[in-house]
Amino acid sequence: MGTISCVSNFIFLSKNSISSSSLPFFKKPIPIFQSFNFSSSSLQVSASSTSGKAMVGENDLLIVGPGVLGRLVAEKWREEHPGCQIYGQTVTTDHHNELISLGINPFLKETKTDQKFPYVIFCAPPSKTPDYAGDIRLAALSWNGEGSFVFTSSSAPYDCNDNGPCDEDTPTVPIGRSPRTDALLKAEKVVLEFDGCVVRLAGLYKMDRGAHFYWLHKGTVDARPDHILNLIHYEDAASLSVTILKKKLRGRIFLGCDNHPLSRQEVMDLVDKSGKFDKKFQGFTCGFLFTFLNLRIYFNMGTSDPLGKKLNNSNTRKELGWEPKYPSFAHFLGVSE
Repeated sequence: MGTISCVSNFIFLSKNSISSSSLPFFKKPIPIFQSFNFSSSSLQVSASSTSGKAMVGENDLLIVGPGVLGRLVAEKWREEHPGCQIYGQTVTTDHHNELISLGINPFLKETKTDQKFPYVIFCAPPSKTPDYAGDIRLAALSWNGEGSFVFTSSSAPYDCNDNGPCDEDTPTVPIGRSPRTDALLKAEKVVLEFDGCVVRLAGLYKMDRGAHFYWLHKGTVDARPDHILNLIHYEDAASLSVTILKKKLRGRIFLGCDNHPLSRQEVMDLVDKSGKFDKKFQGFTCGFLFTFLNLRIYFNMGTSDPLGKKLNNSNTRKELGWEPKYPSFAHFLGVSE
């Protein structure tokens, strides 16, 4: 493998300029930064500083944090805008080859560019950075203000922990109560300052990701089984995010959930009932449930584990004209509720 240094700040690789059949090509040129490593099987972008500008189309999208959710957003966005370019900002180059194969043009967070995009979505989790709000601000500065800027937040900031009802208008946790909610609320504040939109997502899941999969592999979990969870499938979270992007809304907060809250025990009962998993969940160890006259009664064994909330996003659905593909966890698993 050799290193090729470009004379100009950007070069554009097109299907006519490189003959290697193993490289992915897209309908529009791919901007590549000042230097890159080339082999017959991959193309890796370096984090060289550049002051040049690439051509940006009116439907081009920047995804900050193109992980599981971000990649689904890219897929659905391209279905809506087949001629667009999609860019993915990452912290490392570990998955750049994968992103290129998916039609996403990757570049590192540290790459210097004054390029701005009409559509920007921030999907990166707070666990990857010491300054979440600062990263959101940098992402907002990459938005040209023409299309949409969307931040995929969490439903955690809603101030409800008694398994009670909760919707878009429920007050949020006060700053200072929890480092986790502090980070989210400060990040959301930055988004709203830039007139972007926030979508607070319930627990994300798919067949091999989510709370159910984690608990299944642990076998036993030290948590109370009557704690209420709220879920949304990754595909539905992506379609909701794309819907918000397309609406070109400003300064709004939305809620993403399937409107079918379940207790932890109910989630794992559905997993067992589905027969789709090889492992067998052993149970929750903080207290126990038993059924009497069709009532599920929980006995707390001294735990201080808090309860959850029952999310409802009917207002979000009505305003956006959006409905989930998977209306419930049970529907996803193919079992009756």
